[in-house]
Formats: sequence, C-alpha cells, structure tokens
Amino acid sequence: MAAAWAAFDDYAEDDAGDFRAVIDALAAELPEDSPLGLFERACAWDSTGHSDKAVPLYREALDRGLSEVSRYKGRRAKIQLSSSLRNIGQAEEGVKLLTPELDGPSDELDDAVRACLALCLSSLGRDREGLSLVLGALAPHLPRYQRSMANYARLLVEPGE
Repeated sequence: MAAAWAAFDDYAEDDAGDFRAVIDALAAELPEDSPLGLFERACAWDSTGHSDKAVPLYREALDRGLSEVSRYKGRRAKIQLSSSLRNIGQAEEGVKLLTPELDGPSDELDDAVRACLALCLSSLGRDREGLSLVLGALAPHLPRYQRSMANYARLLVEPGE
C-alpha cells in the first residue's frame, strides 16, 4: 500500500481510475471486514477528486473500528472525512467531527486537525474562529513572536474582542 501511494504522483489525471484499481486490489487482500481497506479506498477516491464517493467509505471505516485498529489512521480518516464533507457542502458536520479532536491526545496531526477545522469554520462564515485556530497552530513553529501570535489567536475569539 505504501508503495502504491508513493507512486500516486506518477499517475496522470486521466489515469485516476487505474490508481484506484491498484488500491482496490490491495485493499481486497485484507480481511473482508477490515476497516483499513475501506480507509485506503476512501483515500483513493478523495485523492482523485471524488469527495462524494470517499465520504461513505470513511464513515464505514470509522464505524468498523478504524480508530481501534490504528489511532493514527482513525484520526487521519476524521480529518479527511471533515475535508470531504466541507467539499460537498456539509461543513457543519465536519466541525462536529473535528472539534473533539482538539482535546484528544496530541500527535503530529494536531496542525492538520486545526487547518481542516479552520476551513470548515470558514465555509460556515466563522472566519475569526478559523483564523484563531490557524494562528494558534502556526505560533509554535515561528522562530520569534510565538507568544504574541498565540495571544492574537486567543483574542480573535474571546468574548468582547
């Protein structure tokens, strides 16, 4: 599976179906009830521009316990599902799915959670909240101004500011 994804950029847009066929074949090697195969198939549809086809696969993978099989892939599925939901006009559901992730265990996907949640919020006209999340995520990576940016991010959403 890793090798197939590493070769993804080698496929032309016209070859998207060929790429999905490779992922489908690899996913078929997994046990039939495996949420991992559903997740990989969802990613393939999503990565080839078909959020609408990815959404039900992400949902099923999560329903079948993807997060228990792989916490990391479960979190990725939530991020990617939220992005796909936003793409098909269901940003509110994306916000509901990702908001609890802000308080979950921290990992390397924290900034991706915040970035995707910010996009969902922006799609709902909640730009200040989205900007606050993005600035808060960016602040620790800056060579200077970390404290200032973190404070600015907080002030964007504090009542009365």
